[in-house]
Formats: sequence, structure tokens, C-alpha cells
Amino acid sequence: MSKISVIIPIYNTEEFLDASITSAINQTYRDLEIVLVDDGSSETCQKSIDAFAERDSRIVVHRLPKRKGTGAARNLGIEKATGKYLYFLDSDDYLPDHSLKSLIENMGDSSLISGQTMNLNKMNETENNVLIESEVISQTLENAFKNMSVLNRLISADFVHKHGLRFSEATDCYSDLQFLAGLIALLDRSPVLNQCTYYKRTRNDPISNPALMQLDTEKKVTDFLYIFCLLKTEFKAKNDVQKYLDQQFLQFYRRTVVMFFQDRNQIDHHFDSLSNAAQSLNDEVISNGNIFVKSELLALKNKKAMKLKRLLKTHHGLRELKTAFSGRTKLLVFLYRRVFSNMPLKEKTIVFESFLGKNYSDSPKNIYEYMVSKNLDYQYIWIFNEKRKIPGNAKQIKRFSLRYYYYMATAKFWVSNSRIPLHLNKREGNIYLQTWHGTPLKKLVFDMNEIHSANPKYKLHFYQQSRRWDYLISANQYSSEIFRRAFKFEKEMLEFGYPRNDLLHSPQKENKANEIRKKLGISDNKKVILYAPTWRDDEFYKPGQYKFQLKLDLQKMKAQLGDDYVILLRMHYFIADHIDTAGVEDFAFNLSKYDDIAELYLISDILITDYSSVFFDYANLRRPILFFTYDLEKYRDTLRGFYIDMEKELPGPLLKSTDEVLDAIENIESVNKNYKHSYDEFYDKICSWETGNATEMVVKRVFNV
Repeated sequence: MSKISVIIPIYNTEEFLDASITSAINQTYRDLEIVLVDDGSSETCQKSIDAFAERDSRIVVHRLPKRKGTGAARNLGIEKATGKYLYFLDSDDYLPDHSLKSLIENMGDSSLISGQTMNLNKMNETENNVLIESEVISQTLENAFKNMSVLNRLISADFVHKHGLRFSEATDCYSDLQFLAGLIALLDRSPVLNQCTYYKRTRNDPISNPALMQLDTEKKVTDFLYIFCLLKTEFKAKNDVQKYLDQQFLQFYRRTVVMFFQDRNQIDHHFDSLSNAAQSLNDEVISNGNIFVKSELLALKNKKAMKLKRLLKTHHGLRELKTAFSGRTKLLVFLYRRVFSNMPLKEKTIVFESFLGKNYSDSPKNIYEYMVSKNLDYQYIWIFNEKRKIPGNAKQIKRFSLRYYYYMATAKFWVSNSRIPLHLNKREGNIYLQTWHGTPLKKLVFDMNEIHSANPKYKLHFYQQSRRWDYLISANQYSSEIFRRAFKFEKEMLEFGYPRNDLLHSPQKENKANEIRKKLGISDNKKVILYAPTWRDDEFYKPGQYKFQLKLDLQKMKAQLGDDYVILLRMHYFIADHIDTAGVEDFAFNLSKYDDIAELYLISDILITDYSSVFFDYANLRRPILFFTYDLEKYRDTLRGFYIDMEKELPGPLLKSTDEVLDAIENIESVNKNYKHSYDEFYDKICSWETGNATEMVVKRVFNV
């Protein structure tokens, strides 16, 4: 067997190291050297690296005293490697078990072989040990290196050393190009294995710890132009390299530069360097571009900045029009951005939305009704999916209608408890009050490691959406600390409690409760259980469509509790349409679409929940809370994780089955007694800001009335 040196540069990727390094350790090809190059990582990451070195004698560690970049780390790995072959693995990616064995067995006499790469959004998206019958094809290096990456290629170490192949250390992005250009200058063709031998992970947090290709576009443009010009000069006599570089330039211009130059200021800033790069382009490559790209590249080559600006303005305008007329929503977005957003802001107009237009509820409802009761001089707009009966004279607008885009573009104020769509650019002068929708138990956004939701770009999109918030409401100090960190929120936090909880402290709450019971037809001689679970991130049909399987046995509950109780089912709005109460209609009421859950709190004697934030609000009433946590280990350890210790800090028992829930309800006085101390501590921590006047304080601060 011939030793393979797997070179892994590492910079602060400890959350990915286990999967990456373990995948190298577990290779069925055993004659390995695993070269870990620490590129100036933090002390925490260094400890993780050293721990891996103790696990397997094949692991060797080398360190750069300070960060020098991936190129320098790989170069050090080349110098220190002792294997006959070199293989580069990024520390956030991982390999199927068979990868290196498949590659070396199919390499033959070639100095280089490539495999197929699969892009993954999260771990375990595919089985990594499934083999297909392998086939090797011969391919030009120009085609094999279209992705500008050295990853997933087994290379002869002698060949690398003989020809002095190295990575660029002058740039962070595209440092591979120097190594690849050297290969193209020396080789014509190379075998490519049609088998998946590499899993490329898309990092889910491009804000806190981005991969190189998740850096901002300006950085990528600057680095690409630098390395492109350098290599065009260095390999001036190598036609194959020149052709390859020109093709990469053309693709980079079309995919990155054109969109980057939508910001007109960037044209002036980067024109000279881009024009200098264009000077070296082969005329044939320029002629291969479409009519817009061809004209723009010629303007660059001829150093005509004003002409380039005119061409790009036309290019972007026609692109937008083409997109606009490709579908109804895209046309409305075009009108929002190009027409409505250029109209004057309506200084006295407020748009309200609750739970994506599904409800008239929550803190937006309280703020609206308070302002109406004070006869404040504003025009009120409510966004709904369906028309509703609400107090006051607010205009009701259907979500995603033409009028929706008009009012979202022209209203001075947005008030919402959930995220407003990313395609609605917030204009200068617009004020966005984010009321949020609960005190967090489950870890949020940037406190989460893996993302199990349907949207793999969840963190990026959340970050972009939350940059628009001007105010964020917090119900307690516990929430404020989490929101600052998990949302990376740096603007003004309104620490008054939740407006939606004012009702729970109202002197009229008993009268209101009687009205609600009567409206719902609940008998005075029946006590009320409220079951309000959350949704599970990993249970979905597709993005935006979630599912839920009811684990409580309603038939058994009716048999034991039906004489004394009724149960109200209040599902998360993501899963409100997926509950079946057939056969227990006189005992179980599906009120998932009931607008305001605070009104259901008022009439409930007991709350059953799981990981939903509802119990934080319900605790204001000091009534019993039971936690039906049948999947606690999975939810805590895999899906989300919690901010508090569920087994020590909750104001009620953790229950795993319907029988345990029934036993707790039938012995509710004993539960109250056993959890009194925990409940008191919890109330002081979570509910002490709630005094019944949060709505008034929020309105005065945001609207200056």
C-alpha cells in the first residue's frame, strides 16, 4: 500500500471537526497520514485538535503561530506530508468511508484523479457508505477544474514537489487557482471517477463564522481580480492556462460582478482593477458572452467607465423586467421596489401583522386596540390572509395582494410579531417595531449549531430580516440577554413586558373569562385544560408546510376526565390545520385558529405544553402547568437545545405518556404543592416586569404620544 497524506487546514471550526476528522480516520483505506494544520485558531479549537491527535497515531499536528489563510496552511501541509499521495480536505467537510480507496484504486499511472462532490446543507442528509459501480472517464483539466477547487483530488506528492506546485498566500479567496493553473500547465487530461467521494458542507452560519466563499462579495471580487492578473502574467506562455483563466473570468463576471455592480458606487471603486484584468482577455472569450456581457467587457477593455455604467443600467433594468414578468409575485415585488417605494412615506400610517396574517392577536392586537381606544390620529392597516371582524376603523388588506405591497412600501410604521418577508426592502425613514412572540425556551438562531428546519439558509435570512428591526420588545431580563446574543440585536430593546400579557393582569380579567367561556359554549360546571404544544423543526412536508402527530390519547382522556373537564387544543400556527378530533368533539375543541391565545389562558385551569413559550406567559396567572415532553431527549440534544434545565427549573412536572398526564391532572393539588417553590422562583425570574401597562409604555416610546 502507498501512504496517502490527508491535509486538513483548520481555523476555528471546532463544531465541524468531529465529522471531518472522523471521516478521515474511518477510511477503509488504512495507510494514511492525517495532517492537521492549525491556522492560528483559538485556544478552544486548539484543544479540540490536540484531543483528536491523541485518538489516532496517524494524526500529526502542525501549527502556524498566527492566521495566514488556507493557502499558507495547505502549503505547510505539503511541506510536512510524508505520503506518496496528497489529498486536501476542508475541516467543515467530510468523506464517505470508501473515498480514498476508490480514488487510489482507479488512479492508474496518472499523477491526478478527481472524484464527484455532493453539496450538503446539513449532516446525515445522505447515507455515506452506499457504493455505486464505479466508472472512470478521461477529462481535460480545464473541464475538471471548472469549480476552481483542489478539493476531492488525489495527487502524486512527487509530482507536486517536482514542479513546486503551491497555493497562493496573497489572497483568502481563490487561493486554489495558483495550484490548479500549475496543474493545467503540466497536464492535459486526467481520470475522473463518477462516484461520490466528497461531501461539501454549506455552513449554516455565514454571519458568525463564514466559509471563504461566504465572505462578502467585495472581498471575493478583490481577491479574484488580484489572483487572475497575477496568473495571467505568470503563465503568459501557456495557452491552456490562459484559456482556462479567461473562461473563469467570464463566468465570474456574469455570476458575481454584474450583480455586484447593481450598486453604482462599486463601479467607480473597482473599475480600474477590473479594466486592467479585462485588458488581458482573449477576444474570442469576449465574443462568447451574451450581447450585454460582450458590450460591457469591451467597455472595460477600452477603459470607458461611463459607457459601462450605461450598459449596466440597461442590463440590470432588462433583467429586472424579465424577472418581473415571470410571475405574479415577482411583478408585485418589482412594483414595490421600483414604484411604491419611490412614493412619499405616509407619516401617520401603521401596518399591523400577527403570525404572518393568520391571526388578529398577540402584542400587535394590544397595541392597535390601545391606540384606537385613545383616538390617536393614525391610519391603521391590518394584514390578514382572510377578512376578519375587528374593532376600530382599520383597513384590512390581504397578504401579498397589490395593496399589501403598496401599504408596506408607503407606511411609516411596521408592527409585527414575526418576520416580514425578506424581499420587502426597508426604506429610509420606515420604523419597524418587532414585538416578538414569546420568551425563549428553545435555542434561537445564532445560539443553534445545526439547522434542522426546512430552510438551510435560516440563519442568513434571519440575520438579514432582523437588521430591519428598530425596536424589539422583551418581557424579562432573561429574554433580553438571549435576544441580544441570539439575534445579534444592537438597537433599542423595549423592556416593559409583553403587551399581550396586559390582559392577564387586568382588574376585569374574571369578567372577560366569563364572556369567553360563554362565547365558546363551555359549561360553567366544566374545568378547562389547555393543550398548547410547539412544532418540531424536522417535521415538515416542504419549506413552509409543517406536520404534527398528536401524541395525547384524547379517547382515554375523555373516558377518565370527561365528566369534569374539557380540553382545548391550541396548536402552533405552523401546524394548526393538522389536528383530528373525530369521536371526541364534545370533549376536545380544536381552537388552533382562535385568534388570541391569551383569552384561552384566562379560561384555563391547567396548561399542558412541551417546549412552547406559552408557559412563560401562562405563569403570570400562577395556575398549574404540566409538561408533556415525550421526545425530550431528541428535542433537547438534536433539534434545538434549551436555555434552561428542563428537569430542574420548570414550574411543573415532565410527563412522558398520556397515563402520566392523567395521573397529574387527577392529583393536581399534590402537583401544586410539590412545585410551589419552583413556581415562585420561576415567576420572579420571568414575570416580574409584567404589571399590566406594557402596551401603554411601548406606544409612548415608539409613537411619541
